[in-house]
Amino acid sequence: MKSPLLSLPGAVPAEGVDEGVAAHYGDLFREQRALADGTGFVDLSHRGVVTVTGDDRLSWLHLLLTQHVSDLPAGTATEALILSANGHIEHALYLVDDGTTTWAHVEPGSQEALIAYLESMKFFYRVEVADRTADTALVHLPAGSITEVPEDAVVRETPYGRDLFLPRERLEAFADRAGPPAGILAHEALRVEQHRPRLGFETDHRTIPHELGWIGTAVHLQKGCYRGQETVARVQNLGKPPRRLVFLHLDGSEVHLPGPGAEIRLADDGPDGRKVGFVTTSVRHHELGPVALALVKRNVPVDARLMAEATAAAQETVVEP
Repeated sequence: MKSPLLSLPGAVPAEGVDEGVAAHYGDLFREQRALADGTGFVDLSHRGVVTVTGDDRLSWLHLLLTQHVSDLPAGTATEALILSANGHIEHALYLVDDGTTTWAHVEPGSQEALIAYLESMKFFYRVEVADRTADTALVHLPAGSITEVPEDAVVRETPYGRDLFLPRERLEAFADRAGPPAGILAHEALRVEQHRPRLGFETDHRTIPHELGWIGTAVHLQKGCYRGQETVARVQNLGKPPRRLVFLHLDGSEVHLPGPGAEIRLADDGPDGRKVGFVTTSVRHHELGPVALALVKRNVPVDARLMAEATAAAQETVVEP
C-alpha cells in the first residue's frame, strides 16, 4: 500500500518492510521532538489490518493467542502473539475490540499468512475473519496529543499514544488537520527508546517471548492452552531464555551506525573475540544520540563493555539474565 501522504512536502519514502510510507519529512530530529512533545502524527497506513467479527470472536481468539482476551472490555487495548508449536514467535497482533468487532494491526505484508492460519482454525466457531488493509489506514497519535479523533475511527489507546483505524479514503483529510507529520524513522527512534520489540526486527525464526520481555505485556501466564504454551511454561518455571534483549548506548563519535545484524562481541576480547549477540534495530535519537536494541546471550555480564562491529557500546538491561 503506497500512502497518498508521500505527496506531502519533504516526504522521503521509507525502504524495506516500511516501504509505502514516509521515512521522514525533511527533519528527523524535529519530527522526533514533536512526537515526544505530543504533537503531530505518524502515517502507518502500510501496516496490515485484520478484523474478526461474530459472537464467538473473543472466546475463539482466546484459544489461539498468548493473551487473555475472552473477557476483553470494549475499547481496551492489548497485545498478543501467535506462536509455533515449539514456542517461537510467528505473529504479533495489536488489538482492540469495539463491542462488535475485534480490530488488529500487524506487520506490513504479514496479514495474509495470519488470516490463512486463522481461517484454518475456525472449525465450528461463529466468526468471520477479514483483511481490511485495503479500506482501513492506521495512524498513530503520540501520547499527550490533543488532536481531535474522527467519529468513524476505531481507537486503540496505549501508554505510548493512540492508534487510529481510519477509513482509508479519509487519510488525507485527517492529515490536513492533525498537525505536522512525522516519518517512520521518528516513530522507530521512540520505539527503541521505549525498549519495545518489533516482530521481524527484534525477532528471528527461533525467538521466544521471554527473550524480548513480552511476558506480561503480550503473554498471559495464567490462561488456558494455546499453541506453544508448553515452551512458555517450561522456560518460565524451569529455566531461562537463551538470549535477552538489551538497550545499547553507542559511541557517538562514530559516523557509521551499526545496522541490523551487526555482530556484538565483548570489548575485552578484541575484534577477533567470539560473537555474543547482534544488533536488531539502531537509530539516531534526538536526545540520546545513537542507540540500539540488540539480542545477546543470556550469560553476557550486564556490566560488560561491548563492541557492535567497530563501535563501542554500553548496555542497559531490558530483560534480566
